[in-house]
Amino acid sequence: MEKDLRQQKTTIIKIALFGPESTGKTTLAKQLADYYETEWVPEFARDYLQEKWEENKHICVADDMMPIAYGQTALENEKLANANKYLFCDTNLMVTKVFSEMYYGFCDPLLNEAALKHEYDLFFLTDIDVPWEKDDIRDTPEGRETVFSVFKQTLIDTKKPFITLSGDKETRLAKATVIISELTIAKEKGFTSSDFVQIYDRGIPLEKILKQMEILDNGIPKSNLISPATTDNGILSLSEKDFEDKAVFFDKQKENLKIKKFVPASGAATRMFKFLNAFLNDFDIQEETINAYINRKKDKELAIFIIGMDKFPFFKSIDEKLREIYPDFETLERDYKNYYFIKLLLSPDNFNFANKPKAVLPFHWYETHIATPIEEHLNECIHYATSNKVSNLHFTVSENHQELFYRGVDEVIEKIEEPAGVKINITYSYQNRSTDSITIDGENRLVKDKNGNLIFRPGGHGALIENLNNLDADLIFIKNIDNVIQNHIDKITLYKKALAGVLIEIQQKVFSYLKAIDQNDVKENHLADIVLFLKEELNVEMSNDFSKFTFENKVNKIKELLDRPIRVCGMVKNEGEPGGGPFWVMNDKGISSLQIVETSQVDLTSKKQQAILAEATHFNPVDLVCGIKNYKKEKFDLLQFVDQKTGFIVEKSVDGKTVRSYELPGLWNGSMANWLTVFVAVPLITFNPVKTVNDLLKAAHQPQ
Repeated sequence: MEKDLRQQKTTIIKIALFGPESTGKTTLAKQLADYYETEWVPEFARDYLQEKWEENKHICVADDMMPIAYGQTALENEKLANANKYLFCDTNLMVTKVFSEMYYGFCDPLLNEAALKHEYDLFFLTDIDVPWEKDDIRDTPEGRETVFSVFKQTLIDTKKPFITLSGDKETRLAKATVIISELTIAKEKGFTSSDFVQIYDRGIPLEKILKQMEILDNGIPKSNLISPATTDNGILSLSEKDFEDKAVFFDKQKENLKIKKFVPASGAATRMFKFLNAFLNDFDIQEETINAYINRKKDKELAIFIIGMDKFPFFKSIDEKLREIYPDFETLERDYKNYYFIKLLLSPDNFNFANKPKAVLPFHWYETHIATPIEEHLNECIHYATSNKVSNLHFTVSENHQELFYRGVDEVIEKIEEPAGVKINITYSYQNRSTDSITIDGENRLVKDKNGNLIFRPGGHGALIENLNNLDADLIFIKNIDNVIQNHIDKITLYKKALAGVLIEIQQKVFSYLKAIDQNDVKENHLADIVLFLKEELNVEMSNDFSKFTFENKVNKIKELLDRPIRVCGMVKNEGEPGGGPFWVMNDKGISSLQIVETSQVDLTSKKQQAILAEATHFNPVDLVCGIKNYKKEKFDLLQFVDQKTGFIVEKSVDGKTVRSYELPGLWNGSMANWLTVFVAVPLITFNPVKTVNDLLKAAHQPQ
């Protein structure tokens, strides 16, 4: 036998089967070779050791490791010569290395070096979820879990690209062929095996990544604004009496409905304290005064923060901690007091507010306690999202913050539930990692960190359409985590209930029409009424050629237009807040519809589009009520109603370099673009976001 451990170079895609004995490696290697009509490499050690056993009943010893390694390498190189595009290796030198270390406590340096050098496009780590089969040269089935963990850790330590395969042989084959097909495409597109495995482990289909790269390369078409939506053109204007009537109507209907409140609450409050972080990074108390810094930076936000410091709901707790840390605190100069206050507020070792979610921060200062947004949302739930003494609240959270949410809820839920006699059911979900986006640099190359790992970014709040899609409810209120108020809960309740009342009224009409259509109970003279309803109440115009359709095609078109999820969106007067607003938009098929459009979606190089944007009268405060079921009480697949062409390209800085990534169509923008949409003007009192910490100084967040 030629003593050569060198692996022949090749452009053939080589897949290594890797795992403990009796985990289906041979079976899968044969299956894959048959499927792709190519070669597979058997396990040299099997024949070698079987022959040794049959000759004199000798078992494997340490001296057999190198002959097995030479034989396995020669066999692989031999099979490679006749392989067709792929080569499947039942085993490899890495397996031999692991067994040598496990059974004999060492590995020959030549074997170790060769095992690390041998390259495969992918390792399939075969799971131990298949029955152990006895034969002459296999060990015992005991300790399979330990052996499997050793194999897995070896791949991790040696940085080999691997994917674990579990299930029966049919399941494994089906999974493996899909992976191999995607790996092949990835290789053709210039991805490394490591890139591919990182994408796979995140649960992102390769097709999505390729689409993201195409979008990042070609850009995203801007929205084509026709005109702003106004109270006489697309936004429903209600009197106070109308609001009261709609709220009463909702109250009469709610006991027949399963109601849920959905609160996007992922992420840390970093932006809320951005100007304070900038201050700490740029200010040297030994070199200048805070007033000098404010003048140098023209930092009005910092000035407001310091002037209003004692009005923040967290002031007392931080002040007490400062006096505990600095016994002579009272004698310090004011600049030092303010500097230490801000430092303690943001310090990871102390209050660490910028790294916590807004949901658990102190927002409101009551006579008896300090309230967080969690408490305020629970309280709101009791008031307007309760049916049959049950209230359902769903938070989207980040995994590393979930314990903070648990504690935040546990601290307040009883004191809210008991007086109201209402049970609040709280559920949580994460933003799916499979919605993340890759990041590219200025030359459209994948951006990686110092360890060579791809840098992914969350897909934006549009990813939460999947979380919303997983909920089971007849009616869902959506409201941002920071849009809470210290006072006027009665007014908030009135307007939220009224929006729900509008939704139910619309929904009942839609359902009655759809039911009539399905029962073939629609006549020619009924169509005009439905078309008028679509136009006047849902702002849906029929195409110019609709009148030329046959009766059957008219009915089918009307059904297509009506059979959709419904959203009723509160809109407040535009007072210069950054964010989206309601507009009439025309798509690439020439169809106009009501949409919520962000400034970044508008072509600001067009004077006409700029003028339309400037004429906007209303702003989107993220105040929605949604109906996500059809008249048969079946859930819509909300992913089918997303306008995939309305995502965002965002620029960020990584290590001082500008990079770009793709964000999904926004949850209340493109993700709901093809819903039935009703905009309702609501009072400004309903919109009280806390975008920066200074917003907590506004009247809506201060005790009265």
